[in-house]
Amino acid sequence: MPIPARIETDLPFLTELRRDLHAHPELGFEEERTSGIVAKLLEEAGIKVHRGLGHTGVVGTLQVGNGTRTIGLRADMDALAMPEVADRPYKSQFAGKMHACGHDGHTAMLLGAARHLAATREFSGTVHFIFQPAEEGRGGARRMVEEGLFELFPCDAVYGLHNMPGLAVDEIAVVEGPQLASSDSWRVTFRGTGTHGAKPHLGKDPITAAGTFLASLQTIVGRVVDPLQPAVVSACSLQAGDPKALNVIPDIVEIGGTARAYSPEVRDQLEEEIGRLATGTAAMFGIAVDYQFERRIPPVVNDSDATARALGAATAVFGANVRTSFPPSTAGDDFAFFGQNAPGCYVWLGNGPAVDGALHHNTAYDFNDGALGHGAAFWVSLVERELKAAL
Repeated sequence: MPIPARIETDLPFLTELRRDLHAHPELGFEEERTSGIVAKLLEEAGIKVHRGLGHTGVVGTLQVGNGTRTIGLRADMDALAMPEVADRPYKSQFAGKMHACGHDGHTAMLLGAARHLAATREFSGTVHFIFQPAEEGRGGARRMVEEGLFELFPCDAVYGLHNMPGLAVDEIAVVEGPQLASSDSWRVTFRGTGTHGAKPHLGKDPITAAGTFLASLQTIVGRVVDPLQPAVVSACSLQAGDPKALNVIPDIVEIGGTARAYSPEVRDQLEEEIGRLATGTAAMFGIAVDYQFERRIPPVVNDSDATARALGAATAVFGANVRTSFPPSTAGDDFAFFGQNAPGCYVWLGNGPAVDGALHHNTAYDFNDGALGHGAAFWVSLVERELKAAL
């Protein structure tokens, strides 16, 4: 099926909406304006609206016919705490806030699909349009689940969509199995005894210990984890001493980072091995150590049946431009919490060439409006195929 004529007609409105959202970015759990726009447009389309899950989350429910199957479609709404440097007419109006991952486009596409489905009603069953807050590391999906999302809105399957720079706007990737890695945080604090930089023998140096720990950290992936199992361990923060006091060995060094894996076993292994290295290093240097490992987001793993359904819908819209082989990402997405409560599938929609700041979380990134019609059409195809009305 090509892009439905009703969606084509709606594209100027959806483009204007997307750019308005881009100009007014809101961080996680602060999406008051965005969620208000979403709720208003859903209600105007005749869709039942529930607000407040996850504080700023919105769920629109559309039931048509007597079909018993129910599916959920998710779009994230939040922006990132970073500046926008590119000069465009709809540039962020708020310093230090930017839609640098395309959630403005995700929101507009799902609204476009909801408006079309509410007008045409060519399916039989129930669809929940889930507009999620706080995907960017603040736990929006988990909070919606904990506050009863799937008790209030049970789903037989749940689907997510994310734009992907590097794929053309008329391309989509639908792949079974792991799509995104777990995203966990770790912190190590070495506690030594500070002293004069000229008299290191009178103290216990946590900086030297930290250097040994950091140099050893990559042996976890290189020599401990099965080489056939993907894993990432990165140190991303280091706090020690004062650059204005270069003759002082400090008492404390604080290190923090991230750990990523696709399997529960490797995830457990990373937690254990980072702690083992930290403890062993502290013992070697005769200092104390504190270790914390925070499990933030599990991996996103596409269910086989849900993936088959999404593949059928994608093929109906994109034809030969559907990729069934596409490398997973070591980024994370808390859509994983939805996938733990219902069979799920997470697809990648093309955002055009990955050049000139098109990459996610880049200060010059922008969602490609040329993808709006394709994304909305995919959602419509998925609903109409999975909730097929009886002839």
